[in-house]
Amino acid sequence: MTTEHPTSIQPATDRWDGHSVIAVSFEDDREAYHALSLLKQLDSQERVGVQEAAVVTRGEDGKLVQKDGTESEYLPGTATGGLMGLVLGVIGGPFGVLIGGATGLIVGSLFDLADYDESDSALGAISSSVQAGHTALLAVLVEGSPEVVDAAMSEVAGTVLRRPVADVEAEIAAAEEAQRKAKREARKELLRTRHEHDTATINAKIEELKTKVHHGHGASAVSA
Repeated sequence: MTTEHPTSIQPATDRWDGHSVIAVSFEDDREAYHALSLLKQLDSQERVGVQEAAVVTRGEDGKLVQKDGTESEYLPGTATGGLMGLVLGVIGGPFGVLIGGATGLIVGSLFDLADYDESDSALGAISSSVQAGHTALLAVLVEGSPEVVDAAMSEVAGTVLRRPVADVEAEIAAAEEAQRKAKREARKELLRTRHEHDTATINAKIEELKTKVHHGHGASAVSA
C-alpha cells in the first residue's frame, strides 16, 4: 500500500507575502510534538523564521489547551503572547463563539456548524483544522516559500493549512468589533423583548437552553 503525502492548503487570497499563520493536523496526534521540533530545526538553519509556535489540544467542550510551544527571542514581550495568543483566544476562547468552529454551538454563535463554510474565514479554516479530541500545531512564520515547511510536515504525515498573517490580523480586529456590537445588540434585544413574551414561551425557551447545557456537560464528562 502506498501512502500519499498530505497536500498543503495554500492561502485563499493573493495577500500572502511570506508572513503566514499555519495550522497542521496529524493522523497521529503525537507527531505534533515532533513537528514542533522540525520547525525549530528549520529556524535554527535559517530556512524559515518561526515567530511563534504552539502545540494545542482541543477538548470535547471546544476549548484549546496549549501543551508546548516556542517563540522568537526577538519578539517583544506582550501580555497576550503576541499574535499566537490572539489566534488561540479567538478560536478557542471567549471570541470563539463568533466564528463557529468546534465552539460554535455553545453560546449563541453567529455561525452554526450546519451552515458554516470554512472558506469564508481564515480564522474559521484554522479553527476547523484543530478538531475536538485532537492535537495540532499552530505557528506564525516568515517563509521564503511554502515548500520548505510543507516538505518537513509531510515527514510526519502533517496536513498544512496556511493563511496570510494580514488576513488573520484583519479578522481578529473584526471579531473584536463584532463581539462589542453583539453585546450592544443583545442588551437592546433583551430590553425590547422582556415584556413581549408570554410565560409559556419563556418557560419553553428556558427548558430548551437547560437541555443544551445538560447535553454539553454530559459530553464533557464522557470525554474526561
